[in-house]
Amino acid sequence: MNDRLDRALLELAAALREELASAAQAGPERLLDIPAAAQALGVGRTTLYGELDSGRLRSVRVGRRRLVPSSAIAERAKAAT
Repeated sequence: MNDRLDRALLELAAALREELASAAQAGPERLLDIPAAAQALGVGRTTLYGELDSGRLRSVRVGRRRLVPSSAIAERAKAAT
């Protein structure tokens, strides 16, 4: 079962990379809020904040909000594979 799960996760990561790459070419980069970024990476908020705090994932501040560029999501997904 682990092999099936690993293959499915790799396929999902590849599809996510393709989607984000095509979206980046289509126009300006999207900035995702924390819940959307966590969902895109398939992790929880706590894990996402850990990635941000450790510097493994880029973010920007807009006022009081912390937003994650879609390219940072793609980079992190690529690094995970």
